[in-house]
Amino acid sequence: LDLDPTLPPILAIKQDIGRILLNLINNAFYAVYDEDKRVAESGIKTSYIPTVIIRTKSIKNNLGLIEKAEIRVIDNGAGIPDSIKDKIFQPFFTTKPSGQGTGLGLSLAYDIVTKAHRGELRIEDTEKGACFVVILPVK
Repeated sequence: LDLDPTLPPILAIKQDIGRILLNLINNAFYAVYDEDKRVAESGIKTSYIPTVIIRTKSIKNNLGLIEKAEIRVIDNGAGIPDSIKDKIFQPFFTTKPSGQGTGLGLSLAYDIVTKAHRGELRIEDTEKGACFVVILPVK
């Protein structure tokens, strides 16, 4: 955890935000577990350490007032190929094997953040892994 101690309360329905974070964190855990398994099965000894980071920070406006909260869920799994980044928030799209994902988690998270909470949900590139960014208005 890397939490911003200056972050004020956000304008949100806590059950919705809880579901979104649970989904993003579960996806991150799945990604690092899958990468750890892939690395182990390769037979090549590596120093791979599965890592998931939750980071928050305040976003200030031009006047220096905090107007938004940023939540990042970062993992060092295999990452998200560029070829599917534009599909990742579509309903029923999943990269998981059959029976392990419905493809609704990120789609619902996107709708909840952008429509119900007037926020933003996006993917950012990392050197290795994935980074999902949730931006929400503060009180």
